[in-house]
Amino acid sequence: MGGGLLETNNQLERFTKNKKSKKLTYSIIGLLLIIGCITLFKTYAFYEEKKSFNILKGKIPDFDYDIKMLSVVIDDKKSDIIPERGLYKANVDCTKGTIGKWDYNNWNLILENVNNESKCNLTFTSGLSEETYNKYLESGIALHRNTYRGKDISEYYKDGSLYTRINNGSFEDIYIGDYINANGISWLIADIDNYMRIGVSNPITKHHVTLISSGAIKSAKMNDENNTNGGYANSKMYKEILPEILEKNVFPTFGEHVLTLSNAITNSINSEATSNTTGNIYLGSANSFTWANRQIDLMNEVNVFGSNFSTNTFYDVGVDTMQYAIFKLNPSIMRGTPKVNYSYWLRNIVSKTHFSFINSNGAIEIGNASSEKPVRPRIIIG
Repeated sequence: MGGGLLETNNQLERFTKNKKSKKLTYSIIGLLLIIGCITLFKTYAFYEEKKSFNILKGKIPDFDYDIKMLSVVIDDKKSDIIPERGLYKANVDCTKGTIGKWDYNNWNLILENVNNESKCNLTFTSGLSEETYNKYLESGIALHRNTYRGKDISEYYKDGSLYTRINNGSFEDIYIGDYINANGISWLIADIDNYMRIGVSNPITKHHVTLISSGAIKSAKMNDENNTNGGYANSKMYKEILPEILEKNVFPTFGEHVLTLSNAITNSINSEATSNTTGNIYLGSANSFTWANRQIDLMNEVNVFGSNFSTNTFYDVGVDTMQYAIFKLNPSIMRGTPKVNYSYWLRNIVSKTHFSFINSNGAIEIGNASSEKPVRPRIIIG
């Protein structure tokens, strides 16, 4: 009887172990099935997201998906591709509350309120006048000029498409704050078409972007002697330092694409006139200007802040009557870069011995003309 009981106990133990083993096996299989379903779902979701993203970029990934979501017609003929940029009138008609619009600047389809039942008809008709096409571009430029992004667009500089994107007025994938790294300098897009048709002689009529260096290119004095005699036009900065930067740092990078701006530059001071600034009274103020054709210059206070702070004359303004978009959209750039703050010279004359500069906190200060400070120039390319 004892042996029978022992055998029964052994059988019971084996049965229990087998039962537990089966439960463990089922649990593992169940877990693997759950993981597999999740992976499959995410893969499908990513695929669908990718297809939607491609459509938003104006491309149809496959014709089957086109039938479900998007129908493209070019001059009354159904197509499975978006036409190349050209003089087309684009019309977007969507269902189920989806809103569609054609972005002429980026040559993309923009969709809002997209859902699984949305369908959009996209019709292109050739024969659009160049004048009307340019008006569509100009309306799009406002969007690019009023959007801060901060993306590295160096690839467009490297492949040469940068100038095409600028010159055709589309500014495709170019926004304020985007930057170009070239030859050891990072150049920020400070504004877009802001000098269009501005200037007394030979005004700029080409589409363009205004660039400022992200960091200081070098440090230098405004003058060896501590004075502002002859205004900015007769300073060492104007006559030697900036032309040197143009030859060594700008032309090797942008070459013939550097545009010339006709601007009013101070060329004389009244050393006895009072210059009221920051609550103090200094002697010396700009009292005359000359027109000059320039390819590189320092910014003035209006470029950075939108108005004069340290000077009480208009001679320092010239054609620079507007704040650059980059400083309006992201004031932190006034201090240098998002990561590094530094001071830099401006071209405003404050007194017979001082020019203004931006300190590392982004505020206006005045500095002796013979003191050395970072140089952050402005150029225009197109």
